[in-house]
Amino acid sequence: MIAQLKGLNSAEEAADWAHRVLASKDSLDSADAKQVELAFQLKLSTLVTDQPNVAAQPEVPRRLHRGRNRATGVNKTVSALPVPRRIRDREHVKSVAKQPCLVCGRRPADAHHLRFAQPPTLGRKVSDEFTVPLCRGHHREVHRCGDEAAWWDKSGIDAAAAARALWLKSHPLPSKSGTPELKLQNEPNLASGAP
Repeated sequence: MIAQLKGLNSAEEAADWAHRVLASKDSLDSADAKQVELAFQLKLSTLVTDQPNVAAQPEVPRRLHRGRNRATGVNKTVSALPVPRRIRDREHVKSVAKQPCLVCGRRPADAHHLRFAQPPTLGRKVSDEFTVPLCRGHHREVHRCGDEAAWWDKSGIDAAAAARALWLKSHPLPSKSGTPELKLQNEPNLASGAP
């Protein structure tokens, strides 16, 4: 398989090759499969940098891996071309909304998603792990300001640290004693048309 990669001359050929060999790569042991993945990533990076118009390139599979996800079909957390995860957890958002406002301590509060915590995407909020409680007045104020990070600096509150503390409260890290990992739901891949 690695020898076949040397003959690829474009990202389109790489995408076709990846679709053809996906089933046979899955039959390899994990060490050999990893070698094929690394060789593919290296070849793909040279093909993309060699071509002048990267935006016009066809979509290449993010990862040639067995790790699948019900919603997207691909585990994007281990992608060759990484994509930030957008985790959705309604129970966590509800628990954040039960907390007092970070700025003034009023209740009830809204769960505010920290827009600066992840790179922006078209029409999608950041992960639910980046939510903090704000009263309705402060929630409106932060949405009206032009620079959310500056707004938080001006208020003197480290919103990212508060969001992390709230996330760890509802999603404690697994201990060495073998506590099972929590199941989180990644947001569906809107580009693939998956539900």
